[in-house]
Amino acid sequence: MADTNYDVIIIGSGPGGYVTAIRAAQLGFKTAIVEREHMGGICLNWGCIPTKALLRSAEIYHYMQHAKNYGLSAEKISFDPAAVVSRSRGVSGQLAGGVGFLMKKNKVDIIWGEGKVTKAGEVTVSKTSKKAMEPQHPAPKGTKGEGVYKAKHIIVATGARPRVIPGIEPDGKDIWTYFEAMVPPSMPKSLIVMGSGAIGIEFASFYKTMGADVTVIEMMPTIMPVEDPEISALAKKQMEKQGIKFLLEAKVSQVKKSAKGVTATVETKDGKKQDLTAEKLISAVGVVGNIENLGLEELGVKTDRGCVVIDGYGRTSVPGIYAIGDVAGPPMLAHKAEHEGVICVEKIAGKDVHAMDKSMIPGCTYCHPQVASVGLTEPKAKEAGYDIKVGRFPFIGNGKAIALGEPDGLIKTIFDAKTGQLLGAHMVGAEVTELIQGYVVAMNLETTEEDLMHTVFPHPTLSEMMKESVLDAYGRVLNM
Repeated sequence: MADTNYDVIIIGSGPGGYVTAIRAAQLGFKTAIVEREHMGGICLNWGCIPTKALLRSAEIYHYMQHAKNYGLSAEKISFDPAAVVSRSRGVSGQLAGGVGFLMKKNKVDIIWGEGKVTKAGEVTVSKTSKKAMEPQHPAPKGTKGEGVYKAKHIIVATGARPRVIPGIEPDGKDIWTYFEAMVPPSMPKSLIVMGSGAIGIEFASFYKTMGADVTVIEMMPTIMPVEDPEISALAKKQMEKQGIKFLLEAKVSQVKKSAKGVTATVETKDGKKQDLTAEKLISAVGVVGNIENLGLEELGVKTDRGCVVIDGYGRTSVPGIYAIGDVAGPPMLAHKAEHEGVICVEKIAGKDVHAMDKSMIPGCTYCHPQVASVGLTEPKAKEAGYDIKVGRFPFIGNGKAIALGEPDGLIKTIFDAKTGQLLGAHMVGAEVTELIQGYVVAMNLETTEEDLMHTVFPHPTLSEMMKESVLDAYGRVLNM
């Protein structure tokens, strides 16, 4: 008879779930992970990874179209939509298969099916009721199936799904979520994007680069509302130069479908209405946690606004039940889920571990231009009562940026004027998603402005702008 007793069972194999499983196994826990659809979860299959593959194709297509700017020539430039999508799915499949390998390597059992916490210390796994998104990668070999499994510690890592606006429900044909937007049967000539968060802006950027006429509708006064307003404004300006249109402080109140596609009625804050028609509409108005049908409410697990309530160690209101990642609330980011899971399982193991500090979680948006940030924005720092020093350095002052043909962008740093503490860093421009981690490390090490000023940055690199921004905050900028 198969062994059904474990130390730790994790429900959900997204980045948070599978990383937690690996760390649990490393700590000596007998571990199992329950998955109903895709190893690697949404991130590897329908989120972070396949979108980056699509955006990479768009980036190369963009450079081919501007080959003459680099002394090159390219004729009859075109793309094959099916091949672009196929490459993206191939990247996803490779990584999803890699998760299965990692589970086997770390001796983590995979239980295939839908998990439900039926009582403290018990997970019942049944046949999956949810229809999988296609194409679906096959389940790894050697997985366990339906049954009752026991564990002292149960970690819920079930992720999130697209938020649906009543009356504007996605139909998979004319109104898309990120699922359909990732596998278009053909490239639409026109597109409305509802929402300008990371998901909406990345798809707006991708489809515009591939030739679509794109309009983004956002309820807030700025695009990418969580970002520093100055950075958002610069990103918007560059995207408008590319031809993306924005309607801010506006909402879609109604959508009508026709043979031509969709017509969205857009209502602005002053009550005025206008109709926009496009082939497709992408609904990108956020996500909600997958908390249903897990048995959590029956067991008294506290939830709030569609997410499980936890402390800094992933503990819920019920002993022995934990939650990590998107299902446990914002920021809904894969790297937050991974770190949250490691903290959770290390705490279970009795390790002396710091609670999750969400103020040091970086955010990245992989549009063109890229946007990245960590810590407090300038308005938030002021609201918190800090006396601040702000540094700025533009890409146009950096030799590497000019050599790359990417002179548009800005790096902004915010310091506590009294202590020199780095409170926040915000970037827009080429490859800033690869630069931001330097400031994240600095913040975690409690680095001051003096430490950063005395750090040698290699030349010629984009990273030099990070130091120059710090110098500018203190009136010492060198190259501008």
